[in-house]
Amino acid sequence: MRVLVVTAVPAERDAVTRAFGPDVRDVDVVAAGVGPAAAAAGTATALALASATRPYGLVISTGIGGGFAQVAPLASLVVADAIVAADLGAETPDGYLPVTALGFGTVEHVPPAALVRAVADATGAVTGTVLTVSTVTGSAARAAELRARHAYAAAEAMEGFGVAEAAARHGVPVLEIRAVSNAVGPRDRAAWRIGEALEALTGAFGKLVPVLRGWDGNDH
Repeated sequence: MRVLVVTAVPAERDAVTRAFGPDVRDVDVVAAGVGPAAAAAGTATALALASATRPYGLVISTGIGGGFAQVAPLASLVVADAIVAADLGAETPDGYLPVTALGFGTVEHVPPAALVRAVADATGAVTGTVLTVSTVTGSAARAAELRARHAYAAAEAMEGFGVAEAAARHGVPVLEIRAVSNAVGPRDRAAWRIGEALEALTGAFGKLVPVLRGWDGNDH
């Protein structure tokens, strides 16, 4: 099975590729850019280019992200059992409404459950909802609001939903894996652990190759 791995920036791409030995030939890693729009465009382009020759059987959105401290501490790993667009909707006098409540669109993609379990078992990751946001959370109030709306939120990042939308349009299953570099909440750059999170990402993908080779894609 051919796998497409999509990151936002080159540092994340390089952290993933460091995990692969010379015998890993069916995994392509691209840095598509920051945010859901860039991620969707880059993923869709890669999938379209491959469709006529050797199509991909799985897309993985990955990189570093913020973790909700109650669930995912610094340098831990999260594998999404749901990929949710957390700010795709409308503000109203009664609070936030997702776009689905307005009668159109979608706000969630669900990765293959058996593959999520296998990846979590292999890497030691926690499972939970990974939120996609266009504006990174920077306050305790916003973090609390997101947790109130998404009880199983484990992490937030900026690309997963865009990758998942593109994969869904091509009929390809998707995963999201995040290494936690910072806590979701007030921005404290001194507390960020980007280097440790990138190392965790490399370690995770080093354990994933046997899992991916053993997955037949029948549960998506």
